[in-house]
Amino acid sequence: MSTQKPVYKRIVLKLSGEALQGELGYGVDPKVAGSIAEQIEEVHNLGVEVACVVGAGNIFRGLKASRAGMDRATADYIGMLATLINSLVLQDALEKRGVHTRVQSAIEIHQLAEPYIRRRAVRHLEKRRVVVFAGGTGNPYFTTDTAAALRAVEIGADSILKATKVDGVYDRDPVKDRRAKKFRRLSYLEVLKRRLQVMDSTAISLCMDNRLPIVVFNLTRPGNIRRVVLGEKIGTRVE
Repeated sequence: MSTQKPVYKRIVLKLSGEALQGELGYGVDPKVAGSIAEQIEEVHNLGVEVACVVGAGNIFRGLKASRAGMDRATADYIGMLATLINSLVLQDALEKRGVHTRVQSAIEIHQLAEPYIRRRAVRHLEKRRVVVFAGGTGNPYFTTDTAAALRAVEIGADSILKATKVDGVYDRDPVKDRRAKKFRRLSYLEVLKRRLQVMDSTAISLCMDNRLPIVVFNLTRPGNIRRVVLGEKIGTRVE
């Protein structure tokens, strides 16, 4: 049995909506949701307090819709509703594994989720419940990356774990260019100056102002969330 101890007490796990679609190309693959829930359960069992923010790209992208002619605010609100769908999927997958979970939404839908209340969210975490934050920030023009950074700062998280399909941050797209260089560590300013696709600039600035580290890692390799939480040097660390 491993004697390693977690290096974080409380984390915010940022998942893209695409993470839930698996190989389907759209929507939700319940098997993939179950696999992600299994990884979250692993770190939860280590005693780590886990909050999650899920995107909506597998269902609806507000920015893309606005570029196609839809009103931007309306498109963003639709995207926020889509995050609630994904949050409920994740909640279901977690509770099937016996992990008590609460969904808190920035947009009030009482039949489906609690309203977001910071003190209540912290209390849930202290009671060993996973909290899934839905509805983004509740405002248009802000991404779920910014929502993750905002919630992480509000609840006093030790780090944001940004789960992706690649094993860190590169200077160019590693899928398209084999010469792409992976960064082990980056400063917030380097990310902003190089315009690296870690999180949007608002989220990075919020993390920088509050000295909140970000770890970007590959979610598709089973056990990677646990490896990050135990302090293994995988992915890219932004601080």
